[in-house]
Amino acid sequence: MEYIYEQNRICAVEGGEELGEVTFAQRRRDAQTPQGATTYIINHTYVDDRLRGHGIAAELVRRAVEHIESAGGRVEATCSYAQLWLARNRGQ
Repeated sequence: MEYIYEQNRICAVEGGEELGEVTFAQRRRDAQTPQGATTYIINHTYVDDRLRGHGIAAELVRRAVEHIESAGGRVEATCSYAQLWLARNRGQ
């Protein structure tokens, strides 16, 4: 599985076929955080039905969180899967 990073999106590709994605959008700069960190909202996670239950959605969300935080951003989610992932893995 190859993961391709695009602006506000990471997709999972295998054999040239896109099989999943996570998308996130910039919400705002938060003046109350160090250096006015930007908050990003993970708003969509999708995995092809054939691969559900194989951990691909979790890997996509993990990569999105890592990508956002490595750039100094903060993560929130409106996507129900990402909310669950954050609660289980980050205590959010």
